[in-house]
Amino acid sequence: MERGERLFWSVMGALTIFLTGLIMWQIMQTDFSLRQTEHRRKFGAVYMTLNNPFYEIVDEEIRMEVEKRGDVLLSRDPVLSVERQEEAIKELIDSGVEVIFINPVDSQRIGPALQLAKEAHVLVIAIDTNVEAEDYVATTVVSNNYLAGQQCAQHLLAHATGGNIALLKHSETRSSVERIQGFLDGLNGNPAFKVVAQAECQGQLEQAMPAMQEMLKRHPDINVVMALNDPAAMGAMAALQTVGRLDQVLVYGVDGVPETREMISQGHMIATAGQSPRAIGRQAVEQAYKLLAGEQVPRIFQLPTQLLDKENINTDMGGWD
Repeated sequence: MERGERLFWSVMGALTIFLTGLIMWQIMQTDFSLRQTEHRRKFGAVYMTLNNPFYEIVDEEIRMEVEKRGDVLLSRDPVLSVERQEEAIKELIDSGVEVIFINPVDSQRIGPALQLAKEAHVLVIAIDTNVEAEDYVATTVVSNNYLAGQQCAQHLLAHATGGNIALLKHSETRSSVERIQGFLDGLNGNPAFKVVAQAECQGQLEQAMPAMQEMLKRHPDINVVMALNDPAAMGAMAALQTVGRLDQVLVYGVDGVPETREMISQGHMIATAGQSPRAIGRQAVEQAYKLLAGEQVPRIFQLPTQLLDKENINTDMGGWD
């Protein structure tokens, strides 16, 4: 080997040793303990389903607000199964979350799982609907669901002299029950309006459509539909379209999703009580951090809804974009 070549490799060897040492020194100076996330708070969220744009946006807003503060959100989708939701809550407790945002599949049956959270000193915040076991919940953030139903009823009274009504419900959730009750109470017992059919659909389009089809077979004179939410209203409209009655029936919903706004603009749907999923998500996170700081918060934080029809369909609810 030539002398110059030996010198070259000698220099290269020394350089390699130097760089290796430098890298090792940098590694030793860096704290890799849990990727420096040991001070990040961990939150959990379990919805009844994420097959609904409303809950997708609520989750997106909660995640954005939590991560903006440098913390972590773990979200779970039980796909409308109480058992899966219970398992998700237990798994989140075991993972060390400090707060669980819960949107229950069943407002009554979720109680035992929330009791486990309380025993583990995990704060529980109910979102979009109340739970029956309120002692296990630190606070509840919801829209005024009873008001939403009343607003739909008031609009119906102003735009029709009578009607045969079909109800699309989800009786396991308090929010749905309150919306339907608000609607019925809002009619003030007016004898010109009569509920002729009602069906459960869990607020899902794919369940609401066949349920509506069955009601139409038994009661072809239905000319008003009150749906617990907009996905159910979309299912009702799909069923009405199959029998050529889409523009002959007054369909009401609750949410204000972009798809139903478009249907209202086109005259296929009469109105919806709009709510803001982003406002619900933001308020849920704000209440969570107040609770973690030891502050007092209201037992229930209620947000107003706004009736949207063809006259004001472009109103910005500040919650769907």
